[in-house]
Amino acid sequence: SALIACLAADALGSNRVTAFALPGPFSSTESFELAKKLASNLGIRFHSININSGYTSMLDEISKSMGEHDFSLMEENLQSRLRGMVLMAYSNRTGSLLLNTSNKAEFATGYGTLYGDMAGGLCPIGDLLKREVYELAEHYNAEYELIPKEIIERPPTAELAPNQIDEDSLPPYSELDPAVEKLVERMGTAKTDTEKFVLNALLSSEFKRWQAPPILKVSEHSFGRGRRMPVAHRAIY
Repeated sequence: SALIACLAADALGSNRVTAFALPGPFSSTESFELAKKLASNLGIRFHSININSGYTSMLDEISKSMGEHDFSLMEENLQSRLRGMVLMAYSNRTGSLLLNTSNKAEFATGYGTLYGDMAGGLCPIGDLLKREVYELAEHYNAEYELIPKEIIERPPTAELAPNQIDEDSLPPYSELDPAVEKLVERMGTAKTDTEKFVLNALLSSEFKRWQAPPILKVSEHSFGRGRRMPVAHRAIY
């Protein structure tokens, strides 16, 4: 998300970019403060909308209809979809384009919620491995600390469950990236445990990639069908 904010401000100008913090039941104060600091560094607009009341209300309604049950993936995805709904509401109201923040490792493994964090009209970094995301973030910080270093140094987390980090569900990115590179970009054969994990994830999550936003292609083999027509433009007929 931090990298997307930098790219958007670079491409469009700070005055054309709006960022949102969407705190939920498991969001940390640190995440909010770091997002606010980044927005200030970039000079972009920053809004905060809390999803807690919507989340609680939806859970109550679901429980009335389906019965009570233990915390599961449903509750995690519900938070993500509420965030997507808020962002799309802003897009509808202002006529703006929602930028998706998924990367190639996440797309390959299906580590994203349909109609939630996979929502958007364009995915600028969907062809970048996690390693490349970090490298580009470090490039933005080459001369001064544009992206607060804590954003780069802290373990990646969706904050959809207590003390959650990405590697609770995924192999370490140091192993995941090479596996994605081998299987997706070089069409290699899965041999290691991580490569077999990625292959199984690829096969079971293809339906998600068919519904993903258009991805900007920067590698030899990207996901998606490529850009055939302009995604964001003012057509004149």
